[in-house]
Amino acid sequence: MSEERKTIYLCLAHMSEDGMEQKYVKEAFDTNWVVPIGPNVNAFEQDLSNFANSKTDNTEPLDRKVVCLSAGTAAVHLALIACGVQVGDEVCVQSFTFCASSHPITYLGAKPVFIGSEKDTWNMDPELLEKAILDRKEKTGKYPKAIVPVALYGMPYRIDRIMEIADKYGIAVIEDAAEGMGSRFNGQVLGTFGKFGVLSFNGNKMITTSGGGALICRNAEDVNQIMWYATQARDAYPYYQHTAIGFNYRMSNVCAGIGCGQMTVLDQHIAHHKHVQALYEDLMKDIPGVKINKQPNDPRYDSNYWLCTMTLEPSVKVKGQENAYKEVIKTAVGGAAGVVHQVDSPTTDCQPNDNVEAMRLFMLSKKVECRPVWKPMHKQPVYADAVVYTNGIEEDLFKIGMCLPAGPYVTDDDVRYIVDCIKEAIEL
Repeated sequence: MSEERKTIYLCLAHMSEDGMEQKYVKEAFDTNWVVPIGPNVNAFEQDLSNFANSKTDNTEPLDRKVVCLSAGTAAVHLALIACGVQVGDEVCVQSFTFCASSHPITYLGAKPVFIGSEKDTWNMDPELLEKAILDRKEKTGKYPKAIVPVALYGMPYRIDRIMEIADKYGIAVIEDAAEGMGSRFNGQVLGTFGKFGVLSFNGNKMITTSGGGALICRNAEDVNQIMWYATQARDAYPYYQHTAIGFNYRMSNVCAGIGCGQMTVLDQHIAHHKHVQALYEDLMKDIPGVKINKQPNDPRYDSNYWLCTMTLEPSVKVKGQENAYKEVIKTAVGGAAGVVHQVDSPTTDCQPNDNVEAMRLFMLSKKVECRPVWKPMHKQPVYADAVVYTNGIEEDLFKIGMCLPAGPYVTDDDVRYIVDCIKEAIEL
């Protein structure tokens, strides 16, 4: 490959080929609708509702409503509030996830109870969940207030069993489908099973509004409550009066215009990610010690494969492995990370294996962005005192897991190049 080769990024959403995003954004400026309300917001919410209510079987149709917000994190935050989470309450949340799943719990002065993963999906283990619920009831005298499963890298969680457990103990479910837009379980879109479902439109998600998110609601009453909290919780007076603390969380008409255009390519994006996953599976099937992660062999699972992931056995030797973690890095790995806190040591007490870090660096030298999988939240210093129920699976996966490029810009030739680089990196 030439040294002039483009950098292959992990996952970047792209605009529709017909420029529909520009059309809606232009209309927003032409009509001066550049505020957190407007016709694009209404249209995007309707498009999202139509998608959320779509099913691949002939069972009774759904009637979910969607509220567009400034971020997926905001959606988690408002969903927790709507579920009545308050200071001192506990919320069961998947540990193997990005921090946006758990941080909003702490915003409210509540306490996360981290739940470990099952081996097949890497998502919340329902049996550990029920164990945690019963143990917390015994120790605190009350059940956790909510349950937050996460569609890790787009993989569906065991929502049938999770809902069964939640209903048994009367606990609300907030589905974090930020990475799983378009993923389905038994033909039904993730985010439509629980009381609320979270979507994200960050720049690296299945579709993007540059930044933003949404909350899937079950009924008009929940929609009105979420919208009220998202617009500073103003009461119906001719002046500003507030009986609750609200937030400035609504999506702008400009961002929603981008979203309207992106909806025209959502199905295309999902199909592309699935195609890339299938190509990885084929090309990597015979690499010793390397395994591409797949959805369970169960027809109910339909992952969007937002990110393709692999595991690297500890026995696999990678070029440069002896130099892994020898230098302190100066910036966060991947994406528009913004300002990061500088550190003094290149290592922590919980990190990927040396061969995984060596593979990351080798791939970076080949202009391929790969990253470690999410570090479990219960192993994060900020949650050092949090309660956790785990079987160790997510900790083991963190040591051996890697994310591979899968976005709409990744071509078949790119995938072949990536796999060739992986093979080149391995010392036989």
